[in-house]
Amino acid sequence: MTTEPNHTTADSPPSAETPALPHRAEVTDTAAALADRFAGLEPGTETGVRAAIAGRLMLRRVQGKLAFGTLADQTGRIQLFAPSQTTPDFERFTALSLGDWISVTGEVMTTKRGELSVRVDDWTLLAPTRRSFPDKWHGITDTDMRYRQRYVDLWVTDEARAAFTNRSRILSLTRRFMEDRGYLEVETPILHPLAGGALARPFATHHNALDSELFLRIAPELYLKRLVVGGFTKVFEIGRVFRNEGMSTRHNPEFTMLECYEAYGDYHVHMDLTEQLIAHLATQICGSTVVTYGDRELDLSAPWRRAPLATLLSEQIGVEVDVHTPVGELRRLCDEHETPWKESYGAGKLLLELYEKTVEHTLWEPTFVIDYPKEVSPLSRVHRDDELLTERFEGIVAGRELCNGFSELCDPDDQRERFEEQAAQKADGDDEAMVVDEDYLRALDYGLPPTVGLGIGMDRLVMLLTNTTTIRDVVLFPTLRPESPDVPVADVGPSSDGPSNDGAADAGS
Repeated sequence: MTTEPNHTTADSPPSAETPALPHRAEVTDTAAALADRFAGLEPGTETGVRAAIAGRLMLRRVQGKLAFGTLADQTGRIQLFAPSQTTPDFERFTALSLGDWISVTGEVMTTKRGELSVRVDDWTLLAPTRRSFPDKWHGITDTDMRYRQRYVDLWVTDEARAAFTNRSRILSLTRRFMEDRGYLEVETPILHPLAGGALARPFATHHNALDSELFLRIAPELYLKRLVVGGFTKVFEIGRVFRNEGMSTRHNPEFTMLECYEAYGDYHVHMDLTEQLIAHLATQICGSTVVTYGDRELDLSAPWRRAPLATLLSEQIGVEVDVHTPVGELRRLCDEHETPWKESYGAGKLLLELYEKTVEHTLWEPTFVIDYPKEVSPLSRVHRDDELLTERFEGIVAGRELCNGFSELCDPDDQRERFEEQAAQKADGDDEAMVVDEDYLRALDYGLPPTVGLGIGMDRLVMLLTNTTTIRDVVLFPTLRPESPDVPVADVGPSSDGPSNDGAADAGS
């Protein structure tokens, strides 16, 4: 039995005479499953098999007493074959609007041209569309509309549906990869009493019952390391983090991060893990560790190059520099390479600024940039060979930071000193600097064994593996300006184009 299509406009309410729509639909098949099961049928074949499918009517054409339609569901599309002699309420069926939700029951068959179809022996309108639906073949050309109306974009843009299907697979495969290596998945707080674990500006809120200020987490790092202190020696979390910063093709105020920590290891352990994970994901998603990004090939197989930051910078600018180079010389080089600096910057910060300006974007092949200055790494362990460096790495792929990790700082006295340095910077106006976290210091007093930590920006990883150039194409509902007829929507430049923090949650914002 069918119901009368209800094709009112967006501004007009449904008619009181509109028949009630069904409360449920019996669905036993999908477009993809039928295509797999009945692949290779000869033209003009009747299978005798009945299918019950549901989805949106995306295309329709009427040829006299015969109508054809295309039904789309989550898995794909299949043709509907509707003869007027056997299709109930044939005229109502041909009057359906593109985008209407319907269910169809009928025999699986192929037409004389060999098109796999479901004959419309019965159909029901499940939900009418009250707005004009875009033509599937032309899609949505307005990118702002695509992001605001993702619920429409997913129906008419095959690339969008494929990207988000692959995003789901990447997250699932990552969880399985970590669990297979003995990591325990955990959940840590999103509301933090202190903003810590990274150098970033937080979102603040107020808890009425406690009459206290809380912050959306900028990183789960300090809570995950508390769990290592508590005896969970291999932990990971995949979750949202939030940073009150600018937006660009690579930055969204909320994004997804994988963070993991492993006791008894150093930064070499997690460089190995990163190589293995990304090669595994590339093979599963792309079929090979050699992928295309933009219009260039990229080999994600292990091993990746590992090079100290100072070495890469020296190669690029043609002058030997390191963390021991006099500040005056580094300032001169910053001026020469149009790199802004401040009086408060020491040699380590000047090196980082020069590297980000001149080197990072040039690193196309996967590279671990290692041994960052202590000055810009407040949570990293001091390097075993140079007390002005830390055992920290960043993974750079296609000129973009993908991950950040380091041997963790385990000494509570050293950590307190660095927290206090950060707090002083905050008092001087740096709203991305950290504060002193007394509870975390208390946890360190109980003892943190040698530990390594890693953060991977999952949004950027999805971009890499789906050949996507903007983060908004891999975030289902990206942050956008409020809709206004008077204000054009445009990207807002990020507060910093380079890494925004030292925490193992650095990539992906």
